[in-house]
Amino acid sequence: MTLLEKVKQISIKDFTYDLPDERIAKFPVDPRDSSQLLLYRNGEISRSQFRHLPDFLPENSLLVYNNTKVIRARMFFRKETGAQIEIFCLEPLSPADYAQNFQAQGSCEWLCLVGNLKKWKGGQLSRQLMVDGREVVFSAEHIGVEDKAQRIRFSWTPAEVRFGDLLEQAGQIPIPPYLNRESQQSDERSYQTVYSRIEGSVAAPTAGLHFTPAVLQNIDDKQIKRQEVTLHVSASTFQPVKSEQMDGHPMHLEFISADEALIRDLMAYEGRITAVGTTSVRTLESLYWFGVHLLETKFAESAWTLDQWYPYQSHSEYSMQEALQAILDDLQQRGESVFTASTRLLIAPGYTFRVVSDIITNFHQPQSTLLLLVSAYVGEDWRKIYDYALQNDFRFLSYGDSSLLQVKRSISDKSF
Repeated sequence: MTLLEKVKQISIKDFTYDLPDERIAKFPVDPRDSSQLLLYRNGEISRSQFRHLPDFLPENSLLVYNNTKVIRARMFFRKETGAQIEIFCLEPLSPADYAQNFQAQGSCEWLCLVGNLKKWKGGQLSRQLMVDGREVVFSAEHIGVEDKAQRIRFSWTPAEVRFGDLLEQAGQIPIPPYLNRESQQSDERSYQTVYSRIEGSVAAPTAGLHFTPAVLQNIDDKQIKRQEVTLHVSASTFQPVKSEQMDGHPMHLEFISADEALIRDLMAYEGRITAVGTTSVRTLESLYWFGVHLLETKFAESAWTLDQWYPYQSHSEYSMQEALQAILDDLQQRGESVFTASTRLLIAPGYTFRVVSDIITNFHQPQSTLLLLVSAYVGEDWRKIYDYALQNDFRFLSYGDSSLLQVKRSISDKSF
C-alpha cells in the first residue's frame, strides 16, 4: 500500500477523545501569558506558564508566527418583513486580492455563508450606516452559489467609502461557534494576537493569543529571531471531519504569503524552527512543496494552489534549502519579493516535516484535521498529551491553554 493510500484510509474515529463542555474555555485568561503551557519533549511531559516560553526555546532558533488579523466578517441585515439575515464573509471574489478588496469603492463580491437563507428569496438587503460622519446605504445581493457557499455582491453609496471601513462599522468579530455565546466587546481585543496586522482571517490563529509584548521582548533578549508569515484562516478550521475516512474530506483553501527575507532566514538557520500555531506550520510546510513543484515541473503557475494530497504523491528527496532556493529563484525571475499562493495542505500521520522543528499549539477539537497534524508530529503520544491536559485542568480550544511540542529530529541534532 502506498503512503497516499494509507493517508486516505485514515479513520477519523481513531482521533477522538471525550471533551466535556466545561473544559472548553469560554473566555481567555487575563493577562494572556498567565495561561498554562504544556511541555512535551521527546515523550516527557511537564507544565509551566506561557510567560516562561522563552526559557524553553533553544538558542539559535527561529520563531515564526502568523500575522493575520481577524476581520469583522459577521454582518446582519433585515428584510422588510423583519426577518434577520446573517452574512458571514469567507473569502473575497472580486477583487480576489484581500488588500484590494478592502480598498474597493462602490461594490465588491465575497463568498459567504448565509444564515436564514430560505427567507431570502431574492432582491437587495440594505441598512444605513454612519462612516466618518457620513450616512452610507450599504446593500447585499445574492447572485449565485459557489463551492457550497453563496456569492454575495455588496454595494454602497456614496461609492468613495472603502469596503474595509464598512466592515468596521457593520460587522462583528466572528468568535468560534463552539463557545456557544454571542461575541462581546472584550472579544474585539482578546480574539486578536498582539502582532496581528494583515487583515483577512475569519478566525484567529489561536496559539498566538498567548503572546504579550513582555514575552516577545524576552524572546528578543534571548536573541531568538522572530519572523512572520501570513495565512488567512478560513471558517472551515472549526469544522470537524464528517467523512469516515480522510479520502472523503476536502481540505479548505487558504491564502498564504511569505516574503523573501523569511525564506532566506529559513534557509540560513542551522538551529530549530519553531512554528506558532498550526497555520504557521501549514504555511512553512507548504512553501517546501511549492519549491518542490518548481524543481519538478520547471515552471510557475499563474494561480498557485497546493493540493492536499501532493506531499503524499511526491517522493521528493530535495532538501529544504533546495526547495526554498527554487522559490527565491522564481521570485527573482518575476521581479517580486513576496511569494503568495493558496494551500489545501493536509498534514496527517505519515507526513514528513521538512521545515518545522517545534510547534506551539492549543488543544484541538476531537476528530479534527488539527488533531491529525499534532499526531503527525508526536505520533500516538497525542493521546498521552491530551490525557495529561484533561487530568491537570488545562483549558481547551481557541481561548484555552497551549503546548510546546518538541521532538528530536535526528541523533545528530545537537540543538536540542
